[in-house]
Amino acid sequence: MANRAKENIVNIALWIAAGLLATVALTGGVTKTFVPKAKLAAAHGGEWTAAAGAGFVKALGVVELLAAAGLILPALVQVAPVLVPVTAVCWVLLMVGAMVTHGRLGQYQLVALNLSYLALAAFIAWGRF
Repeated sequence: MANRAKENIVNIALWIAAGLLATVALTGGVTKTFVPKAKLAAAHGGEWTAAAGAGFVKALGVVELLAAAGLILPALVQVAPVLVPVTAVCWVLLMVGAMVTHGRLGQYQLVALNLSYLALAAFIAWGRF
């Protein structure tokens, strides 16, 4: 019985982590997809977009929107739930790129924030695989 309770707690923690990360992905995805690049480049944390093509920024936004869906929907509807940890692994890779990008700009607080997102994604991948 204690083992079952532990599994339930871990499952709840995984759902919370996935919800938090999906919210981050959705917010970033909507921003990168629909906010003009010039406005993004003027915002704190968005300086990297000044040197990136508009198509790249929008494509990255779409990837983040897909990640938001991939972290929640497969497990929620029980269709191909293996896509949840696969999405989480992809998010880890995305965060490595974000950390490198922000690190090159000296934005170490954003590097730390991306590291926390990476840790959440790693937890989801571990728990859902």
